[in-house]
Amino acid sequence: MSFLNLAFPAEAALPFAQTMMGMFVAYLRPALGLGALLTFVMIFKPLILGLAQAAVLLVKPRKSLEQRILAHKFSGKMMLNRMANEYSMTQPNFAAELRNMAARD
Repeated sequence: MSFLNLAFPAEAALPFAQTMMGMFVAYLRPALGLGALLTFVMIFKPLILGLAQAAVLLVKPRKSLEQRILAHKFSGKMMLNRMANEYSMTQPNFAAELRNMAARD
């Protein structure tokens, strides 16, 4: 140890303080970057969601009203046919009625 270390203790501790500050900044920098990214996403969330919905509509456009009505009717007919298949062994008359209902428009 030299006499200057005793006279100026702050200068002797300066390399240690620089190392500690460097480690602190190294840990803090990713957290600040992540916080900035999260803030950016929260501010522009409506815009990001709108762009995502537009991209989904480009890939898979929405069906028209007529197509949706026909799909609903078709699913109802398929349900009646499934029920008729379930009852065909135990109640054949009821199964025939269900098939008749499914065949109607």
